[in-house]
Amino acid sequence: MRIGAVFPQLEIGGDPVDIAHWATQVEQLGYEYILVYDHVLGAGTSTRAGWRGYTSDDCFHEVFVLLGYFAALTSAVELTTGVLILPQRQTVLVAKQAAQVDMLSGGRMRLGIGVGWNPVEYQGLGEAFGNRGARSEEQIELMRALWSVPTISFHGRWHQVDEAGINPRPVRGNIPIWIGGTAEPVLRRVGRLGDGWFPLRRPDDKAAAMIARIRGYAEEVGRPPTEIGIEARLTIAGQPRDNWPGYVAAWQQLGATHLCVNTMGVQFAHVDEHLAALADAIAYVRTIT
Repeated sequence: MRIGAVFPQLEIGGDPVDIAHWATQVEQLGYEYILVYDHVLGAGTSTRAGWRGYTSDDCFHEVFVLLGYFAALTSAVELTTGVLILPQRQTVLVAKQAAQVDMLSGGRMRLGIGVGWNPVEYQGLGEAFGNRGARSEEQIELMRALWSVPTISFHGRWHQVDEAGINPRPVRGNIPIWIGGTAEPVLRRVGRLGDGWFPLRRPDDKAAAMIARIRGYAEEVGRPPTEIGIEARLTIAGQPRDNWPGYVAAWQQLGATHLCVNTMGVQFAHVDEHLAALADAIAYVRTIT
């Protein structure tokens, strides 16, 4: 099981020194990947009574710029989005940006995607909200085509590319695409198209049933189910330490390949408190995996 750390962007602030310190120390602590969240716009609440979710007061660093910065600061950790809201973005541009981070990092990019939940962002970015799931499947197909060969011609329902390509392309000729979400169309998408899955839930009977369905969808299209990774999330806020062994063991039993530690929610006042918690977490997790 690979162990990663969630970048605490809601709490770390905007000081580039703190951000650099966090990234370099995470690598030195032995974490194998860094995961960053993604939102472009935060909703203002003065005209949205009862709004639930992230707002304009929440700090979200732009993921590709941030990962490019991390690529320069680190040498070994994988760089992951968990998840990038793909359908609110231009597909060819995402393919270009992800390939650039992959090249700058020496092949360390993993692209986690999802369809999101916030129509405010879609409106601001000029993309349709209602068909975002279906469009994301075509987006995956187009990005993989752009990454694999110098030029392509692609004629889909929403995308048209006539004998064109991106340069540079990914180091390995491809970038792993992991998918987040638990709705049935998402599970089907993971089984058919995803390299991995972000469940964002507990390792219970419902999670086991979802994994079984993902594997069934993979088999339907001739894919080996074992090729699909599963990433668990260990959020230390509200998760008593005594529960960690059972939680981690349950995910391992379900076939989890990755475990990402999230230090947000404890209300740490300084980046060094996040790092101290990460140091403690990886030392302990290694004793139970």
